[in-house]
Order: sequence, then C-alpha cells, then structure tokens
Amino acid sequence: MAKNFKCFPAVYGLIKEIPKGQVASYGMIASLVPGATARIVGFATAGTPTGQDIPWQRVVNSMGKISERDGAERQRSRLMAEGIKFSPSGKISWATYRWHGPSDQWLADAGMDPMDFLTIQAGWPK
Repeated sequence: MAKNFKCFPAVYGLIKEIPKGQVASYGMIASLVPGATARIVGFATAGTPTGQDIPWQRVVNSMGKISERDGAERQRSRLMAEGIKFSPSGKISWATYRWHGPSDQWLADAGMDPMDFLTIQAGWPK
C-alpha cells in the first residue's frame, strides 16, 4: 500500500541536500522536517519519484546499515559507487560518512535558527 504524506516534498528537498559520498539516517531527516518521523521518511524514500534527482540511497537506518528490503542491493551498489565503504558487518562509519546537515540557504528557507539546528544536530549518530 502506497503512503503519501504532506511532508514528502520537504523530505525529498532535504534529501537533495545530502552530497555524494555522505549518508544520513531516516531519523536525521525526520528531525528537520516538521510532521515527519523516521518511519515516514522511510515511506518517502521507498516511494521516491523517478526523474527528480533525489538521492534516496543516501538515507540509511540509525545503525548505519541498509535496511533489509527490496532494493537493498541496489542501494548498496549506488553507495559503493559514490565511494562509501562498508564494514564486514555491513555498517557505514558515521564518523567518516555522516552528513553534517543542510546548507545555510536550506536552513534560512525553512525558517530554522542555526542554533536550533546545532541542538538538533547534537543528537544525530556519531
């Protein structure tokens, strides 16, 4: 069953902020999008529209792993093509590949105070 939430466009816009070679967790994205939860971000990435250059593969679970589901191998291949390395247990190093957050322009457009962002960011995986 396809799900659609009003916050999907904001989720997709934020995912576009993640540069090649970096990853974010579902929860990291949700922490910056009003009305989103990690689960909603998961629904959004599972239903990413084609042709909009949304790098859905850059969003992984909070353990730094690709969640087991259809498309997991495609996600892993895409991340490896971007230079992301996985541990033998399938984890991505947050210390090496974690996204540090959206651009100042995104924060301004979202009306988010930079200090509030830093507080949110402090709770992200390390």
